[in-house]
Amino acid sequence: MALLAGNPAAAERQAREILKFLPDDARAVFILGAARRRQGDTAGARALLRRVVDVHPGSAHAHHELGLTLAGLGESEAAIAALRQAEALRRDLPNAWRSLGDQLALAGDDDRAALAYAEQVYADAEGGPPPAALEALREGRLSEAVLILQRHLTLEPDDTIARVLLAQTAARLGHVEDAADMLARCLERAPDSADARFVYAQVLHAQHRPHDALAQLDPLLASFPAEVRLRFLAMTCMILAGDYARAEATAAALLAENPAEAAFWLAHGQTLRITGRAAEAETAFRRTLALRPFSGVAWWCLADMKTTRFDDGDIARVRAAARHGGLTTEDRSQACYALGKALEDRGAWADSFREYDAGARLRRATLKYDADQNTASADLTRALFTRDFFAGRPRGSPTDAPIFIVGMPRTGSTLVEQILVSHRDVEPTMELPYIAQIAIGLGRAGRQKRGPDYYQSVATLEAPALAAHAAWYLEQAARHRDRFARHFVDKLPGNFMHAGLIELLLPNARIIDVRRYPMAVCFSMFKQLFFSGQEHTYEQTELGRYYRDYLSVMDHFDRELPGRIHRVIYEDLVDNTEAEIRRLLDYCGLPFDSACLRFWETERPISTHSSEQVRTPVFRGALDRWRHYEPFLTPLAQALGPTLDGWRAT
Repeated sequence: MALLAGNPAAAERQAREILKFLPDDARAVFILGAARRRQGDTAGARALLRRVVDVHPGSAHAHHELGLTLAGLGESEAAIAALRQAEALRRDLPNAWRSLGDQLALAGDDDRAALAYAEQVYADAEGGPPPAALEALREGRLSEAVLILQRHLTLEPDDTIARVLLAQTAARLGHVEDAADMLARCLERAPDSADARFVYAQVLHAQHRPHDALAQLDPLLASFPAEVRLRFLAMTCMILAGDYARAEATAAALLAENPAEAAFWLAHGQTLRITGRAAEAETAFRRTLALRPFSGVAWWCLADMKTTRFDDGDIARVRAAARHGGLTTEDRSQACYALGKALEDRGAWADSFREYDAGARLRRATLKYDADQNTASADLTRALFTRDFFAGRPRGSPTDAPIFIVGMPRTGSTLVEQILVSHRDVEPTMELPYIAQIAIGLGRAGRQKRGPDYYQSVATLEAPALAAHAAWYLEQAARHRDRFARHFVDKLPGNFMHAGLIELLLPNARIIDVRRYPMAVCFSMFKQLFFSGQEHTYEQTELGRYYRDYLSVMDHFDRELPGRIHRVIYEDLVDNTEAEIRRLLDYCGLPFDSACLRFWETERPISTHSSEQVRTPVFRGALDRWRHYEPFLTPLAQALGPTLDGWRAT
């Protein structure tokens, strides 16, 4: 046993000597199996370790070792089951908890992974947490766990792990900003806490702050360079930050060491797709499915590529995943969307809609979207940002560098971005979250002081604060720029709600609103599974209401700030491409560049769902595709109401 960690070959030799005399000695079989795994013979290790657990089903160590072996073979579900059995037998094995957390994280079950990591830390520490807190977390009583941990910390203020667990739980409840604040303060008190730093990096990633997350991961990677979960999180942050070369290199290294890990193939495929290597991306997604046949996210990634067509075998397999009762809601939802896309490609419109609708219902059940709250925000936006409000008010930065593309997803906004960044004076960034983060910060600052909310906070901003917020936005955006051309594009659709804030911070920035016929764009959103955000797209009435809110806000700014926002109608761009491109460039103050007419030749990473489509010339094929589904879209049409006639208004 002592030889296993440092010299598994010697441990194997000793175990084989023992087995010559005691062929049924379970301890020797266990050592032999563990040694074989450490030397790369995972298949041989599995057979040996199954012998051990069959004879000694109460051995937590054997179940743990079997779980690690199954994970090495890519049998994720079986590995998680074995590791759960290990922790059920012995709750004081920190390495078993850690292995379970790693497997859950790779399977995309972040909530249960966080709990497993917390159990690992407590199993390793002296004392331990309030038992009631862990019990509440195991049973999903998160709010109760928060109260127990808060009471515990009043008595034990130096319990760093309790603070980390409290922050994790707050994040699971949706209070991500509060969790980030807790962890930042925790690291001030305990800067050497690797657990706090890792969880802080996770929370920063969830806040779409990948550069800040990588800054937390760098010292951890320096201390633990072989740690898989650190490298995997770093890779996802690199993708989010647009550092695709480093992400690909990290994925390649992880795959070289773990060729049977489905999560690594999936991330590799996503990076390949973004960088335009569609054939290689499809291969990577299919490798994922070979290792994890019921992976809903892999099926959806494959279907969402637009260039992939499912054969009869694919459809049978993805249908099995969509109907699999043992999968998570997320996996089943993703499989339903993938099946819907496959059936749509075959022209089976009714069957296709049934799958899209089933996937949307599954996804909607997991979300907390409030349509009334969104309408209230639109009402408050119109009430505050009037012509009189803007008159004589100070502004932030005079720069004209940013070009914002706003509106709804699936309107052709990525196409407009591709046209613009084909110009020599414009460079891409991505869908930057920083304007929204400023808005969130203003709202939180007011609430923490028991003072004004976001709208009142904006109304009280003085010139120094406006300049500081504008400078922060430009500093964050600069992290995503390569050439520092005259202009850069920020293509976050939801920034339409913050057009007033943009006017205050960056009065010379361009704002482009891209529109498409409401039924076409709304159905395109309904059948598009978004990995995050867009919570309003999974129920037809809520989707129609959101579109009406959007239109009311944009039409309001047309009245209060006439000429400030440029409108691109997707249908006009398709029918009169050159004229619309010239009009767009004129608005941006850009000289005509013929490269904008050949936008599909511009090579760059594209991370949106339209990545394949904008690498081809404009075509009309998808304009009326929604009409095949019109019989099923009555709730959407009713919710859209008068916007079906007035959507072009300027």
